[in-house]
Amino acid sequence: MNEPEITVDNIEVAQFVYLLLHNEKIRDVIDTIGKKGVLLLGRFTEGRIVVLERLRDKLRDLGFVPMVFNFDKPETKDFTEMVRVMCGLSHFVIVDITNPRSAPLELQATVPDTMVPFAPILQQGEEPFSMFVDLQNKYDWVLQTIVGYPSVDRLIEVLEDEVVRPAEAKFNELLARRTNQLRVKNV
Repeated sequence: MNEPEITVDNIEVAQFVYLLLHNEKIRDVIDTIGKKGVLLLGRFTEGRIVVLERLRDKLRDLGFVPMVFNFDKPETKDFTEMVRVMCGLSHFVIVDITNPRSAPLELQATVPDTMVPFAPILQQGEEPFSMFVDLQNKYDWVLQTIVGYPSVDRLIEVLEDEVVRPAEAKFNELLARRTNQLRVKNV
């Protein structure tokens, strides 16, 4: 085989390039991420980092691969583009809309074009940003129930029943919708 020689800086990039060059395998990788990947969006700064850590641990316990957007801006994409890519790869997205900073923009940039379930959570005592209801009304993959949690412990306790199961149900509904056959009526 006369394949060009490609040099990269690290093993992870080399593995990804290999998948791209042997593209029959990349479908399996994307399918696996689409079955197990859960993107976590929200403002997890200062005292709220514990929410993120506990969510990641619980999702791993449930057999999912939690994905967090907490890396430096890539050279070839902006943050919004990276969030779009990660949403598109996800099985579902959990978005904590507590005291949001970038979540409104992230949701506006992803929800209209990314048909994956978005499961909103909110710390009790907080209010969702005012235009969140518009996303719920326009896009049925944004779950209607915002799960309000009084504490991180309680959120983790109810995560499977109140967040994961409804997101899974919506995922299955969307999957069934995607597999609908085109119907042509010949007249």
